[in-house]
Amino acid sequence: MALPETFIQDASSLSRRTVKVSNLPSELSVSGWFANLLDVNLAAPLSGRVDADWVVVGGGWFGTSAARRIAELRRQDSVLLVDAVEIGNNAAGRCAGYAIDLAHNPRNANFVEDEKGNIEERDINLEGIAYLRDAVERYGIKCDWSPEGKTHSAVTARGEACLKTFALALDRIGAEYQWFDARRMQEMVGSSYYTRGLHTPGTVLLQPAALLRGIAANLGDNAKVYEKTPILEVVYGSPRHVLRTADGEIYAKNIILANNGFISEFGFYENSAIPVYTYASMTRPLTAAESARIGGRATYGLIPAESFGTTVRRTADNRLFIRNIYDYADRFHTTRTQIARAKRSHQKSFDRRFPEISSIGFQYTWGGALSLAQNGGFVFGQLSDRVFGAGFCNGTGVSRGAIYGKAVAELACGQDSKSIRILQNKARPSPAYPKLITSLGVRYSTRYRLWRAGREV
Repeated sequence: MALPETFIQDASSLSRRTVKVSNLPSELSVSGWFANLLDVNLAAPLSGRVDADWVVVGGGWFGTSAARRIAELRRQDSVLLVDAVEIGNNAAGRCAGYAIDLAHNPRNANFVEDEKGNIEERDINLEGIAYLRDAVERYGIKCDWSPEGKTHSAVTARGEACLKTFALALDRIGAEYQWFDARRMQEMVGSSYYTRGLHTPGTVLLQPAALLRGIAANLGDNAKVYEKTPILEVVYGSPRHVLRTADGEIYAKNIILANNGFISEFGFYENSAIPVYTYASMTRPLTAAESARIGGRATYGLIPAESFGTTVRRTADNRLFIRNIYDYADRFHTTRTQIARAKRSHQKSFDRRFPEISSIGFQYTWGGALSLAQNGGFVFGQLSDRVFGAGFCNGTGVSRGAIYGKAVAELACGQDSKSIRILQNKARPSPAYPKLITSLGVRYSTRYRLWRAGREV
């Protein structure tokens, strides 16, 4: 399928161009999801020269879905999936483990009225969830897949107002939801902290690292995975592109860039990514006595009504997961100081919600990158000759990543679909403000909004 010229960024100038990648993903912390996996067998790093019909750069939600779909559609083609670190311990494996159908965006003044946008968002996200579910069922991936929905939780009058606006948006598109009062919230969570909740059934809870690794392990006989293989240089050319690593080279007919904000390092949408980190902590498994002390359901997922509030999960292996704090992370690298600050915030949130057991603290604390654009735009489509890309999830990365990856693979194979047309019509990332302005703006905005969220944190 031919793409409109507006979807190809500088194709002629990039057709024979060498791009050196100077900024590589790295983390100071291990994701609790990844740390709790059993029998992790990492794929070997690339060594020597390999030739392939397709190479997918990035083993997150975009990349695993794109590689899987290419391998399905082009069974006679060779497919490589390359990740700079460990799949499941990359940015995708550092999320909260929600595959969300429709996210509430209280920052968007037109969220309630945007019926068309909300319906399209829900429909493509549901397609992404369905593609993930197919992998779980087809390959028997053990990832605590639980289609129990999510509950938007409120503590303050401001939080309850946010719930009401979300309910209005759901009413306008005929979506199902259920109100929970304070008693119902306590029965579910085991905490008297919450005053009200709004439950929506379309979200799936899961163990993200387990699902990512399960998909990567089942790409098919025509696919191969390389981990701990950062790309250091790309030569875009004909008849093959060349991707160089520390110990080898890949000669590929086609490239799919599925490395989210790091796509800017590969010569596309440069200076567009706003590097933001969010942080999470996870306890050890609760003892029987600790579980009895707080009560509540065995598993659940809470989304804060106020976007800068606290996400809480009780996991299938009986841990408590807490996430809050957003911060600017220069070139997508966090610091130990930022991680320590986030852990202190998580402990306060733990104390507020579960004072009976919060002295146990956390076993893991980690950060994970979000790729945002100034205008909320997304990368999707053909970027140059035989180069395709998907990225800038702007949140909701699990379901969005799955459908964007699947759809860009289908587009690269010449297919058409409703989802492809929807994604083609979304705004592309705009250039960010200069770094100094962006960093100060993000830091000021996040601290102000954290303060404004108050007890929702």
